[in-house]
Amino acid sequence: MRHDGLNQELLSRYAPRPGRKPLLPELTERQQVALLCRVLSREGYNDHIAGHITLRLDDGTYLANPWELTWSELTASDILRLDAKGHVIEGEWNITPAIQLHVDVHDKRHDVRVVIHNHPEWSSVWSATGKVPPVYDQTSALVDTDPVVYDEYRGTVEQRELGNAVANALGQNKWALLANHGAVVVGGSVRQAHLRAITLEWRCRLAWRVQALGGGNPLSQEVVQATGGRTDLHGFPFLWEAMCREEIRRDPTVLE
Repeated sequence: MRHDGLNQELLSRYAPRPGRKPLLPELTERQQVALLCRVLSREGYNDHIAGHITLRLDDGTYLANPWELTWSELTASDILRLDAKGHVIEGEWNITPAIQLHVDVHDKRHDVRVVIHNHPEWSSVWSATGKVPPVYDQTSALVDTDPVVYDEYRGTVEQRELGNAVANALGQNKWALLANHGAVVVGGSVRQAHLRAITLEWRCRLAWRVQALGGGNPLSQEVVQATGGRTDLHGFPFLWEAMCREEIRRDPTVLE
């Protein structure tokens, strides 16, 4: 089983011994995208049918979730394959016109395999204020940088000009809060994108709650960089597998 850059030292010490059942069955890339949609929906990435995820394949095409289905209901067979311009070449559903944002980000960031855009509940609160949420706890520090803030809402992003503007604002960053329009999260693998996405929403939720109580003491930048630098680069061991197992237990048809 591929571990997508997981910390090999930790794996060698703590991975299940030979003979134990694997943490996950071998997953196709379509199954990984479907599971990512399902898992993130439970983490707050659940604005009805809004939101889109793309995974760049080795041949330059993309896998993406369909427009018509919520992230909480789709299965692996619903996942579309797109050409380099974002047109559907495999699948029975439609792709959102806003896929242009993903095409533009992938064009500018060859290090990125996964692009996530949605309007998560708590990230959207902070995007509406144009402020970056402080880091108040260890879980919020699993990624070592602040999100960039794109502070101009100019409408939906199906137009090339607007998709380009968001891609330019993201730059070389790992994530961005879009003024009045949710968040964009990117990663070099499904595992890394998952960790970044759930960390952003956790961080936004906790920061709002702490500040509602009058504020707290944010972690220092040095601590955040030391903590997140390791987990963001190498992955949080076994977390992705655990979240996938939960989803498969709830609804095994996600893999179909």
